Amino acid sequence: MTKFIDSSYVKDLCDITFSSYDHGWDERNGGNVSIRLTEEEVARFEDIHDVTRVYELGFDAKELAGQYFLVTASGRYFRNVIKRPDVDAGLVRITEDGQKAEVHWGFTDGAWPTSEFPTHLMSHIARLKVDPGQRVVMHCHPTNFIALSFTQDLDERKLSRLLWKMQAESLVVFPEGVGIIPYMTPGTNEIGEATAAKMAEYKVVMWPHHGIFAVGGDPDETFGLIETVEKAALIYSQICAQGGQIKQDITDEQLHELADAFGVVGNPKFLD
Repeated sequence: MTKFIDSSYVKDLCDITFSSYDHGWDERNGGNVSIRLTEEEVARFEDIHDVTRVYELGFDAKELAGQYFLVTASGRYFRNVIKRPDVDAGLVRITEDGQKAEVHWGFTDGAWPTSEFPTHLMSHIARLKVDPGQRVVMHCHPTNFIALSFTQDLDERKLSRLLWKMQAESLVVFPEGVGIIPYMTPGTNEIGEATAAKMAEYKVVMWPHHGIFAVGGDPDETFGLIETVEKAALIYSQICAQGGQIKQDITDEQLHELADAFGVVGNPKFLD
């Protein structure tokens, strides 16, 4: 059995899963996270070549052949990962033919990676093509962001502009805006493919009436991205609770000034 001797990324996984639960984004067994580890990080595991189990991925992940992922388990509660990471998470390696995943650490009670793992891998593949530093995929259920999918048009330009105008941080943190897919059944290759297609352009994708998929270079960046999107949605929810009348907001001119000041490029399709 593999023994983990440097738990820095396991601790990061524990931190963001518990914080996500604590924010109310992951009821029951909702949510999942995967972190792509570098060779240096994998080397901190002893006997890394030990394989405890192998399972079929159900799609071709050859572009990630040989890569290792720390990933949460299927059917497990985020609130528990911090107490028993070797049970509710595991380290897997994608086989050379891209068809299977080998379990090298964790899942000690027989669990498997989240049912959304193929969707994670598809998003990792898509983001690595535009961002070589891509490391993390996170899915959770932020309350106010989900609520927008019931009250707002599922229009990427309109939703992105709404969130940008709720706070100055929004444009700075997600200048690409927010991608949206149609409502689809989770845990399928179809929703994975639709999400990955959006990940070519966006770091945040809305799953209407369900949740959010977000990506980043490390756990803190990815968690902070979701936190910023949800804060903007919360501000809008509070505006609606106060009557819904917006008397002033961040103007388009001010959005351009923000982008210039922080050295980001706002999505030109969404900026007037």
